[in-house]
Order: sequence, then structure tokens, then C-alpha cells
Amino acid sequence: MQSTEVLESVKGTNPLKALLSYGQSMWLDYIRRDLITSGKLKTMINDDGLRGMTSNPSIFEKAIADSHLYDDMLKSLGSRADLDATSRYEQIAIRDIQDAADMLRPVYQSSEFRDGYISLEVSPLLALETQKTIDEGRRLWKAVNRENVMIKVPGTAEGLPAIRQLIGDGININVTLLFAQEVYEKVTEAYIAGLEDLAKRGGNLKKMAGVASFFISRIDTLVDSMIEDKLKTTKDAQTQTLLKSLLGKVAIANGKLTYQRYQRIFSGPRWEALASKGAQTQRVLWASTSTKNPAYRDVMYVEELIGPDTVDTMPPATVDAFRDHGRLRNSLAEDVAGAQKVMDDLAKAGISIKEVTTRLTTDGVKLFADAFHQLLAAVEKSIQLKGQNA
Repeated sequence: MQSTEVLESVKGTNPLKALLSYGQSMWLDYIRRDLITSGKLKTMINDDGLRGMTSNPSIFEKAIADSHLYDDMLKSLGSRADLDATSRYEQIAIRDIQDAADMLRPVYQSSEFRDGYISLEVSPLLALETQKTIDEGRRLWKAVNRENVMIKVPGTAEGLPAIRQLIGDGININVTLLFAQEVYEKVTEAYIAGLEDLAKRGGNLKKMAGVASFFISRIDTLVDSMIEDKLKTTKDAQTQTLLKSLLGKVAIANGKLTYQRYQRIFSGPRWEALASKGAQTQRVLWASTSTKNPAYRDVMYVEELIGPDTVDTMPPATVDAFRDHGRLRNSLAEDVAGAQKVMDDLAKAGISIKEVTTRLTTDGVKLFADAFHQLLAAVEKSIQLKGQNA
């Protein structure tokens, strides 16, 4: 926990920048060419305390489809008969990732390799294929050729051995699409085992970093809809009260209990053996932090999950909202017993968190794959338009 003196000293400052005083790093869940070229990214690093970035195919799809920022590159790629749609997308993405990584490099160096990263995702079409994920991760790592990059790999059953292998290769990994506490534990095992593999090979653990991206708002979106369905069919007043008490509470409770597991796992003899060689913990990264329900406070998923050794990656609208009216406190360690009660009450209400998280993972794999197909279609359409206008 931070001292009262430290907490008082950050009052009146930019709430985004002040998050670091609580041990949390703010990353941006967004990338677009003009963010880099306009100087806005540099401003966010300086003024907002931005410590890193994440990207995904959906973000790139919007950037390409909704702007003319990539016209120059799309036009040149259109004349390349040797490139398919995926290769053309990668050419665009890698340029942005490299340039953003270069701008974040001072953060990477000053934080002693803890922050300053940007993530690039392996093809979501490979989420259920272990060896192809390994091959893709290695290829993208080599293509980007920046130390302060993380390769994003989904935390599916097939992804777990790929995560261990890639970490053992010395590649920084952002494990994405996490919802379940039990799956999170398997992800930490893959991280620790990967570091042990790397140490046996004589690798440099000091420069290895990783995050486990735990999705937040999607949990409440699904659980709340299930609660509303149950409220329509139950007449029992006590059950109705129980159900209503859970609205908007499950995602944060799940996150708090996951953090408790983080603290337990990254302690003890096994971890200390790696830490003595310079290893860093695999921080929990809160993803999907925008509030989907307008009835909830728009920065709720940031305010309620602030704590040491964590990362919060926010989309631009959430960044702006938290800068404007975010409230700071060490919320992540508050009322852990209450968080457990929420999960217990959820079970009493007849909703299985395992079924929820399994469904969200399955849906997430499909959504990411759909977004990737849309991205490739956007690239091809843009190239065709550039060719017609040439």
C-alpha cells in the first residue's frame, strides 16, 4: 500500500499521470498513424504519463477504413503482386508499431524494461493452433525488430503452450482474452515456466516482460443481461433483491480476486529464484475498461481497479474521461471479502461464472477472427480504390 503522504502529494495533478503513484501504469488501447505523426503520442507520454500501448485488428481496421492516413502506403502496396491481404496489413501495422515503439523507448529505458511497450497481435485465426501461433509469434517478433514490443497471444488452451515456448525464446508476451481466474493461473504458470526455460538457456531475464490481459466490462455486459433475464421470470422478492445487488458488480469482484491470485503466485521460493536473476512479475493488465452501460460511471472500471504492479489499458474516450474527472484511491485491495461475497452470491443466484467466462472466451475468439477478416477486407478495398484513383 502507498503511504498517505504519497497519496496526498498527487492531488491536483493529472489523474492519469497520478496513477503511477499508486503503482499502476496507464497504457493506451489504440493506435493510428496521426497519433504518431501529429505529436499527440509524445504529448500523452509527457503530460498524461502514458507508459505503453496495445493494438488489435479491430483498431487497425477502423484506422484504415475511416481515414486517408494510409493512402501513401496502400498505393505502394497495391503494386506488389507478391503480397496477399495479410502481408499488406502487416506492412502497415509493423510501420506503426515500430514508430510507436521508438517513441516509447525512453519510457522503456527509464523504467528499466518494465514499461514502454506496444503490443502486436498474432493472427486471431490461429487462436486454436499451437504450433502456428509459435511460428507466427517468432516471425512477427523478428519482423518488428524492437525490444520494447509484446506479441499478443490469446490465453486459449492451445495458446498456453505457445506462450511458454515464446517466452522461453526470449519474446515478450501479452496474453490476451482472459476472463477466468482459473485460466489466469494457467497463464502465470506458462509465464513462470517459460522464464525457467529461458534461464536454463542462459537468457537475460532482466529484459523480459509480460502482461496478462484480463477483460473487465465484457463480464458485466453478459452477466447483467443474464440477471435481467432472471428478473423477468422470478416473483420471489428475496431472489429479486439478490439479483439486483449483483448488477455491475461481478467484473470488478472478479478482477480483485484475480489480483489476489497474482500476489500469491508471484511470491515464495519458486518465484524468488527467478526474481534473484532479475525476472519481473507478469503484471495483470485490465483490458476492456470502457463502460458499456450508460447507467454506470464512465470511469468505473478504472477507478475500482487501481493498485500496485498493474496496468490499465484504456481506449481514447476513457482516457479523456479519466483525465477530466477520474478519482484516485487504492481500490484494488479494498474489501476483498466483499468481492468474494459477490461471486458467492452470483452462484446462489444460479449464474455460473465458469459458464460466463467460457462463453466470453469462445465469443471473444470469434469476434477477434471476425474483426481480422473485416480488417483484411478493408485493406483490399482501400487498395482497389487507390488503384482506381491512381
